[in-house]
Amino acid sequence: MPRLKDKYVSEIVPKLKDEFRFTNAMEVPRLTKVVLNMGLGEAIQNASLMEASQKELAAISGQKPVVTKAKRSIAGFKLREGMSVGCTVTLRRDRMWEFLDRLVNLALPRVRDFRGVSPKGFDGRGNFTMGIKEQIIFPEIDYDKVQKIKGMNITVVTTTEKDDEARALLTHLGMPFRK
Repeated sequence: MPRLKDKYVSEIVPKLKDEFRFTNAMEVPRLTKVVLNMGLGEAIQNASLMEASQKELAAISGQKPVVTKAKRSIAGFKLREGMSVGCTVTLRRDRMWEFLDRLVNLALPRVRDFRGVSPKGFDGRGNFTMGIKEQIIFPEIDYDKVQKIKGMNITVVTTTEKDDEARALLTHLGMPFRK
């Protein structure tokens, strides 16, 4: 069992149960999935950028990414329907817990001038999205082999519909929110 999941089951569930006065342990919010998304608009001109991004996202997540295609043509962006514009990975179960553990304890402290994650990333339905400007903060990425510094979006999906419950869950899991 992943370290963070063990902490969730043994420590966080009882804390949240007391904090929000849940009568049943199944009412306590849980993580459903973590979605990593890299949008690559520059991949239209440079096809090797897409391959490199897929390899980096696979190294970060431990899972093969899915290439996302353009849904419609946009002349201003020189984009045609069906062109590759990004890649995404959905993590569930143990991989999700291990990724979140690495994100909170290894990757985020490596960000330059890090003052915490913005608490404004909640969507009103208990999900949290944050953006990362550089993929090189993850220890799996070899800085010398990086063609271009790219960012990514990380979305944490929870079972709760309330932002305050989701914020409490992520805080207990170690997410360093800005004060």
